[in-house]
Amino acid sequence: MKKLYTVNTVNNFMGMIYDPFAKPFEEKHPDLKIYNIMDDSLLEETRIYDGMTPAIASRMLNYAKAAEASGASGVLVTCTSVNQATKYIRPLLNIPILNIEEPVAELAVENGTRIGILGTLPTSPAAIGRVIREKAREMGKAVALEPVVVDGAFDVLCSGDVERHDAMVCEALEGLAKRVDVIAFAQISMSLINIPKVDVPVYMIGQTGFDKILAMMEEG
Repeated sequence: MKKLYTVNTVNNFMGMIYDPFAKPFEEKHPDLKIYNIMDDSLLEETRIYDGMTPAIASRMLNYAKAAEASGASGVLVTCTSVNQATKYIRPLLNIPILNIEEPVAELAVENGTRIGILGTLPTSPAAIGRVIREKAREMGKAVALEPVVVDGAFDVLCSGDVERHDAMVCEALEGLAKRVDVIAFAQISMSLINIPKVDVPVYMIGQTGFDKILAMMEEG
């Protein structure tokens, strides 16, 4: 039985991440057990300090090491905003660790050169933008990024007004789609939206991250 630990930074991760993504994935793979770590101070501090801090990275390392000590075969970090810490932690573990947006970044680079990034927190587009640029360098491809932040939408979602949150994101999506080749959503919190039909591919965070970390775990 393989063990996958997720590291989550929102206190409503059960409804936002576990129930729609992790639970069905676990049911699809009966040889996999998923456990969850939650620390919502991580995201709060990235918002306060506008990005990563040594304290955030240190706590995440402790969580990843605890998962490894508990017999984890892999760790999946579900928050885009803390992905710099995941990068620092990776060489310090004997098991794979992945930030959930990494496969979305790869897809965006593979399929476009003018890449729109849509988020509801300012830290998230900046974070996935770094990964997109890294993937582009690895592929030897020149890309132009257009990040858009739907100001206030994340706090609207956290207040419980899902309908208003979704409407705000969809309006921004339709405008952004007119200016780019592909769009990458910057947060898993946006991935349950029933998005309108647009003329460019839209890559949403979630399923691809679980698929990728399982493949890494199986590769050892």
